[in-house]
Amino acid sequence: MLVQLAIRDIVLIDRLELSFGPGLSVLTGETGAGKSILLDAFALALGARGDGALVRVGQMQGQVTAAFDLPADHPARRIAAGQAIEVEGDLILRRAQMADGRTRAFVNDTAVSVQALRAIAATLVEIHGQHDDRALVDAAAHRALLDAYGGLGAEAGAVAAAHRRRRELEEERAREAARVETARAEADFLRHAHAELDKLAPEAGEEERLAARRTAMMQAEKVAGELKEAHETLAGDSSIIAALASTLRRLERRHAQAPTLIEPPAKTLDLAIDALEHAREALERALEEAAFDPRELERIEERLFALRGASRKYATPVERLPDLALRYAADLAALDAGEARLAALAGEVAAAEAAYRAAAERLSAGRRKAAAQLDKAVMRELAPLKLERARFFTQIDSDPQTAAAEGWDRVEFWVETNPGARP
Repeated sequence: MLVQLAIRDIVLIDRLELSFGPGLSVLTGETGAGKSILLDAFALALGARGDGALVRVGQMQGQVTAAFDLPADHPARRIAAGQAIEVEGDLILRRAQMADGRTRAFVNDTAVSVQALRAIAATLVEIHGQHDDRALVDAAAHRALLDAYGGLGAEAGAVAAAHRRRRELEEERAREAARVETARAEADFLRHAHAELDKLAPEAGEEERLAARRTAMMQAEKVAGELKEAHETLAGDSSIIAALASTLRRLERRHAQAPTLIEPPAKTLDLAIDALEHAREALERALEEAAFDPRELERIEERLFALRGASRKYATPVERLPDLALRYAADLAALDAGEARLAALAGEVAAAEAAYRAAAERLSAGRRKAAAQLDKAVMRELAPLKLERARFFTQIDSDPQTAAAEGWDRVEFWVETNPGARP
């Protein structure tokens, strides 16, 4: 309950503190006594729209504080706790109104947004003005009033949840259908491209390896003659190595006769022969590498032509063709999976539709039962008001084709104040 209202520098009020006890409190006074000022100030503390004109003339700001004594499990405490506000003791709402139009809001001396203040206040206070009874003739409010009277909150929540689930599934199915349709339009290209790249089977780094081999083969063709001639010099019938080896053997046979003279040139010749042998081996290896099948060069060039042709066709560098092949394969798999997912979603939508209809039917039945009870309860209230001949009834029109989050019932309250009059 509201236990205290403190107002400072609002309109004509300098300082005012009101304390409220249990039971009904009534503030009375003739026109102009200031009742509306009190109500406007209270509404400001509850999150109503601020106005610099509320600040008392000559002051920079006004302030309104409302203190509430609440049970420990009151919804306002839960909302405040969700805003990281200390909720022990009284719950105190405070609003400061600046003369320039700005406002600041506090709950238990913790700064909060006006929206948060308003959400907390909505669980604490209802303000009814002289025209608030007009909501009773607003058909849009009748369904909610009937659900509240019949305690149908759980059933209405189930319908809203089922409607939301059905809508989400329908939206997902629509998105999946659009993706599948797009994929179908590209399916022929995807299958052709995937088959072509699968047959080509490009490998990572393949172009670089083939180009290097092709360059080496073309260079080897140019120097093969020189390599053969050099090899013939070292390994042919007139090999210089054989001549040097023969010379070395003749010197070695004379070694005993003049060792100091023979040994130095003999060692040098031996080193020379050894170096020439290494040169011969290197030439042989070079000749082996230079030796190639002309058909291999042709195959390499054909392969490079095919890879580079695919690169141009799919506007993708050769080194990325393997990734492109994998992507096309994944796209085709996604297309197949999309078809399967679309079929599964159709089943899920049908199940959600059935669940919604079952929940809506339960809610509709509950509303009709509650309406019958409400009609009797209202009729019992009419006789003491000298309206014995009046008739109140709840009209429920159900149309499953207009299914919404609130169900498919249109609820309206009607009253016939005089027999034979149009309700």
